[in-house]
Amino acid sequence: MHAIEIAHNNGWLHLWLETDSLLVLPAFKSVSIVPWRLRNRWDNCMTLAGNINLIVTHIFREGNCCAAKLVNIGLTTNAFIWMNDIPIQVRVYFTRNRLRLPYFRFVNF
Repeated sequence: MHAIEIAHNNGWLHLWLETDSLLVLPAFKSVSIVPWRLRNRWDNCMTLAGNINLIVTHIFREGNCCAAKLVNIGLTTNAFIWMNDIPIQVRVYFTRNRLRLPYFRFVNF
């Protein structure tokens, strides 16, 4: 919702949202799954999105480790952060992504 609001406020007409949450995609098709406490803001965002060329897709976390690292940074703060440069914590992943090198996440069972 915040991304749609930012895009609208900046006059951006094209927005591609990639999410690793399988719960987000269905919300764009059926408002009934959006929790009631978010429903008013969601409805407002959908109105704003009507003026934006909006694409919403799912990607596994391993498919966009830059975004996953940015989310981890965002979870450590309580305030809004705007970054004009790639944070140090993300640069290695960004470079690997640009070079089309794979990223593997190993899990112990």
